[in-house]
Amino acid sequence: MPSNRRVKLFALLIVISLVTFFFYTTSVRQAQSSDLKSPDEFYSKTVKALKDAGGGGGGAIRSGSGAQSGLGKSMRDDDKEDLDNDDDDAGRRERLKKAADEAKVKANAKAPKPDPPSSVVGKGSAQEGAVAGRKTYPIRPKDGEAQKPIEEKVETEEEHRIEVEMNSILKRSPIIIFSKSYCPYSKRAKHILLEQYSIEPAPFVVELDQHPMGALLQAALAQMTGRRTVPNVLISGKSIGGGDEVSALDSEGELIDLVKRMGGRRMLKVEKVGKVEEKAKEEPLKDQGKEPEKQKHGLRKRQ
Repeated sequence: MPSNRRVKLFALLIVISLVTFFFYTTSVRQAQSSDLKSPDEFYSKTVKALKDAGGGGGGAIRSGSGAQSGLGKSMRDDDKEDLDNDDDDAGRRERLKKAADEAKVKANAKAPKPDPPSSVVGKGSAQEGAVAGRKTYPIRPKDGEAQKPIEEKVETEEEHRIEVEMNSILKRSPIIIFSKSYCPYSKRAKHILLEQYSIEPAPFVVELDQHPMGALLQAALAQMTGRRTVPNVLISGKSIGGGDEVSALDSEGELIDLVKRMGGRRMLKVEKVGKVEEKAKEEPLKDQGKEPEKQKHGLRKRQ
């Protein structure tokens, strides 16, 4: 015979099992009912959302095709937005390309342009093929234009005479003084070079106001040395300036070195006149200090 305590325990377990089974079956039924109602609720919620988004398409939205049309419209809006973005990117690229082209055009306009072929004749390697009086043609004629002969500039008789006269003057001496007889600056330069210094070969003076081709020679000097005024002192065909420059070189004691350096081997003597006179005075004194040599006398031996 089981005890009362054990009977009570079994009864309690049976009650707990029944209550648990009851709650489990109730929850299962509720879950099944909610699952059966969920498609209708989803459909109704979807239709309501499409109504709010579509704004007035009642009949079409209530049907399945209406839902699909609403979704298609939203997709078309997204595609339109993507196309707008693509158009913005294309427009931006076009503007950047246009700005780059404009900058390139401005840079090319500011860059130095090469000389045309007509101006290159006589420079560098092009001089080798340039012959006086020969017809030359442009290297790259423009499209649609015929090649035109370019006549070389022919030297006139007057220019030839000036060139010959200038060359004959430059051969007279390493130092040439182009001056004018009435010019005080020319007088100062001539005084320094001709009287204060002993120079061999002596400087050659050309008075332009007395020379029959004086004006033409002065113009040729301006083109050759860049100096049009007188005096114009040339050493070996290169100008050292006028009266002020010669006076400055003399006062600084640099004239002798400059003449020797530019004149080269053609300069035989360049000395200050004072030093030459001192040397001339010292030589007789040296001769006086020397004793005259005694003449040696000897007797011949008889053979």
